[in-house]
Amino acid sequence: MLPDELVPAERSAKAPAAGEVVRAHNPMCFGCGDRSEAGLHMKAIAGEGTDVTARMQVEPRFEGGPGVIHGGILSTAFDEVMGLTHWMVGAIAVTAHLEIDFAKPIPVGSELRLEAETVGTVRRKLYSRAVAYLGDDTEPVGAAHAIFVQIKPLEHFKDSFEASGAAEFYGERIARHDRGSSSV
Repeated sequence: MLPDELVPAERSAKAPAAGEVVRAHNPMCFGCGDRSEAGLHMKAIAGEGTDVTARMQVEPRFEGGPGVIHGGILSTAFDEVMGLTHWMVGAIAVTAHLEIDFAKPIPVGSELRLEAETVGTVRRKLYSRAVAYLGDDTEPVGAAHAIFVQIKPLEHFKDSFEASGAAEFYGERIARHDRGSSSV
C-alpha cells in the first residue's frame, strides 16, 4: 500500500533516453555489473517515464526446486530492476524493504521479462514496483514492491567501497556525485 503523502515520481532530465540501456551503478554489482563473474548481468532498457524493462535467461545455475528458478535469484532480479529505475528519477538509493509475490513456478531455460517503475517519493523514500513475465506473455509469474532510501554514496559506503573489486572506479564516481559535479 502506498502512503497518502506520496509525491508522484518524475522523470529526471538526466535519465537515459527511452530505448537506451540504463548503465550499471557498479561494475561489480551481482545484479547488473559486467565484472561480476557469477552475477546476473541484467541490462535494463529505459522507458518513457520512470520505468525500465529487463530480460534475463533463467540459466541452470539459477535452479532452486527441480527445474525452476530459486526464489532468491528472482528476489535479486526484482531488487535489481527496481533499483535501476532510480536512474530514471535521478536518485541513488539502497533497499530498505522488499516484498515478493511468487505467483507461478518459473522454469529453468525460460526467458524472464521484468518491468519496473518508481511510483513516487516521500522525503528520502522511493516507492517502486515490478512485475515478472515469461518472455512476451502477459500473465504475471511474480510481482514485487519495495521501499528504497536515498543516500549520499560517499557517506553511506565510506567504510565498505574500498573492499569492492571496482574500488577505484566506484570511489571516484561517488566522490564526483557527492560534490555535485557528475550526473547520477
